Amino acid sequence: MAAILPGRIRLLLLLFTAIAAAPTAAFAQPWRPDAGIATSRQLKIGGATLQVDFANGPPLDLPLDVILKHIQTAASAVTTYYGRFPVTHARVLVVPVEGGRGEEIQGTTWGGVDGFQGFTRLRIAQHTTTADLADDWVTTHELVHMAFPSLPDDQHWMEEGIATYVEPLARVMTGELQAQKVWADMVHGMGQGEPRSGDQGIDRTHTWGRTYWGGALFCFVADVEIRRQTGNKKGLQDALRAVVAAGGTIDHDWPLDRALAIGDRATGTHVLTEMYAQWKDSPVRVDLPKLWSELGIHSVPDGGIEFLPNAPLANIRDSIVGKAKQNPN
Repeated sequence: MAAILPGRIRLLLLLFTAIAAAPTAAFAQPWRPDAGIATSRQLKIGGATLQVDFANGPPLDLPLDVILKHIQTAASAVTTYYGRFPVTHARVLVVPVEGGRGEEIQGTTWGGVDGFQGFTRLRIAQHTTTADLADDWVTTHELVHMAFPSLPDDQHWMEEGIATYVEPLARVMTGELQAQKVWADMVHGMGQGEPRSGDQGIDRTHTWGRTYWGGALFCFVADVEIRRQTGNKKGLQDALRAVVAAGGTIDHDWPLDRALAIGDRATGTHVLTEMYAQWKDSPVRVDLPKLWSELGIHSVPDGGIEFLPNAPLANIRDSIVGKAKQNPN
């Protein structure tokens, strides 16, 4: 478990560094391969049509059908978490790149491109293997991005935080991951989202840790608190589904306050708006050791975790990674 997580952290840091270092114009529009499209397929899933285009490039070792199945698996996880695929018309562009092992899959997602509500570009290394696909979390992470509106730059942490937090939960709901691995990864990763010296609040501190893991930490704490206040009848999943149902997808620009208010109405709480008011301009720290203890998540020497069944919030722990709620529609 612990051996896989550093790769996730390394790739998140790589993506953040590339975005921070590049001119803004370089990320304004999706890169399109000059060589054109070699072949196209369609996936029908969760009420949506996903057009999957394979760009010309170096021949991939994996058959295209294997990669297509991997994209379908990722889309199924997103559909399971949200009750439907968040947009009805999306495109995934697979770009083969020369090279072998390392970070085999890298992704970027935009909204409202060429008539598609969501557009994800996946760069897949030529010698990627089936084992690499089994370890890949990037594809699901990128498709989760389609399930929230595009926000102002200062709230980019919320877009990345949701994708970082929801991706493993969605995959455990479909049986792709085990709950114990997901919690072990959270224990190892969430601390990276805590404020450091000089932090001015999550809206005003645009570091890698605060953008990805800080956003995920906000989502995690909100999820637990919503469940506390509702007797575990509602959670962050209900809030995020409500945002999508209200049209809050990547092809729309919204202020964050609007999305949070919709989420709070769906849960009958004020957790999201109140947390944001506290976190946005101040370096709020979370007592993670206490929270892990309340959830009954105990770290063991080999880097994994064990569950304590009689912990005060054990039912909340199990619900967060439990079966997805049925789509009410």
